[in-house]
Amino acid sequence: MLRLWQFIQTVLGILFHHPIAGTTIIPILPDGRIVLIRRRDTGQWGLPGGIVNWGEDIPLTVERELAEETGLELVKICRLVGVYSAPDRDPRVHSISVVVEVEAQGTMEVRDTLEISEIQAFAIESLPKGHLSHDHDRQLKDYLDGVTTIA
Repeated sequence: MLRLWQFIQTVLGILFHHPIAGTTIIPILPDGRIVLIRRRDTGQWGLPGGIVNWGEDIPLTVERELAEETGLELVKICRLVGVYSAPDRDPRVHSISVVVEVEAQGTMEVRDTLEISEIQAFAIESLPKGHLSHDHDRQLKDYLDGVTTIA
């Protein structure tokens, strides 16, 4: 599986030679808890999100990815947390992620069983900080600190 992914990364790099645009979502439930997903590939907790599909804008991508990865419904996009573009922020590809805080509601449900193994809502003081996938620790810190970051 790892060799297949390395091959796919190489092909994507040859074809595009450009970063991939995506979103990262900080879903806030009505009770204030933050929803994280556990990734199947690394076993780490992380924020939901994904690649912007052809023909989509950021709000549509946020709504789609939130539903696909958590089963939750987007109530509204609250604020831009930042834009993160470091070439090594995602170990798979060079991606640029637009990070937003959203209000979400509904019943949490793993819908994408190939990518996600678990969903859980955490109180702020219970977040598994320091061990999140990608650069999600930094993104959550920026969110909790109330800053907007371009990095």
